[in-house]
Amino acid sequence: MPIFKPINENEASDKVKKVFEDIKSSRKIEEVPNFWKYIANDPETLERTWSSMKQVMKKGSLDEVTKELIYVAVSVSNGCEYCIRSHSAAAIKKGATKEMLSEMIAVTGMANEANRLVEGYQVELDEKFK
Repeated sequence: MPIFKPINENEASDKVKKVFEDIKSSRKIEEVPNFWKYIANDPETLERTWSSMKQVMKKGSLDEVTKELIYVAVSVSNGCEYCIRSHSAAAIKKGATKEMLSEMIAVTGMANEANRLVEGYQVELDEKFK
């Protein structure tokens, strides 16, 4: 049995409701995703995480699709199914194609394999990369 239960909007504190409204408004969605509902068990964590997420994931030197694809790649590496699914959907909503996702997953898998080979063989860094 889970320790925490999601905090629904109708039972949320004013602080949590404010963050939930910002999430829905910023993402142009009708319902707050479960991730946010669960971390709302700690309103400070909810507020801090949402603030950081907005700041990091907004358009900057990298466009929003690229940022979502990077998020998916890290989520694949970390084995977070929830994040893989939610950020894949976000990437598609922002313009990524299934072909882009597929290619990104292939690159992620290749990088993980090569990283493990480098670590296993204890490959020394080439002089030109120092």
